[in-house]
Amino acid sequence: MSDAQTSATAPTADNVVLVHGAYADGSSWAAVVDLLQEAGLTVTAVQNPLTSLADDAAATRRALDRQDGPTVLAGHSWAGTVISEVGDHETVSSLVYVAARAPDAGEDYAALAATFPTPPANAGLVRSDDGFAQLSEAAFLDDFANGVDPARARVLHAVQGPVSGTLFASRTTRAAWHGKPCWYAVSRDDRTTSPELERFLADRMGATTIELDSGHLSIVTHPREIASLVLDAAGRPPLAP
Repeated sequence: MSDAQTSATAPTADNVVLVHGAYADGSSWAAVVDLLQEAGLTVTAVQNPLTSLADDAAATRRALDRQDGPTVLAGHSWAGTVISEVGDHETVSSLVYVAARAPDAGEDYAALAATFPTPPANAGLVRSDDGFAQLSEAAFLDDFANGVDPARARVLHAVQGPVSGTLFASRTTRAAWHGKPCWYAVSRDDRTTSPELERFLADRMGATTIELDSGHLSIVTHPREIASLVLDAAGRPPLAP
């Protein structure tokens, strides 16, 4: 784990809202939730419908509306788009991106991503006649959940959230990372999002950045490091070794 940049110090926060990405649900944050609760924070994990950016943003805003005081807003993967859209909420004190998208306002993120190496998971996306899509079992286990204990990876595959076929074409109307202090966790062995793209996004937002020897699901394989990153964004000391 290494610091690449340091952003502004965030206000001390007692609350954390965690937002999951595509092909997942809120339980993907379970190990991080446990550690943050042990550290004394109030934690909420959003359940995104994954039907549209507007729907996911509305679910996250509802969670933020229930917070009392400064709140760290963290997003994994696709949820980086969601927290960029809603992170200007008055309760949000800082933003944490974990192997996450971080589009600028109105940016064509697909076009940006196409300028970086194509990750293997992309080839495993299977679309159905109902307009939704999921990763094939092979792509999920080998690319999305690489590095995860196989038994745990199969459980995550079983609760995989189908995504609207139009979800990834959504464009944000704002980019909250321009106005809030940011933290970013890069996954060096990511096979779902290009690590080079993650580094670009972290550098563009001037984030306090760590790099982990992890696949895409660092929130599952490296929960202590992710929890410590969230605690740093909350103005609190990291977890004890």
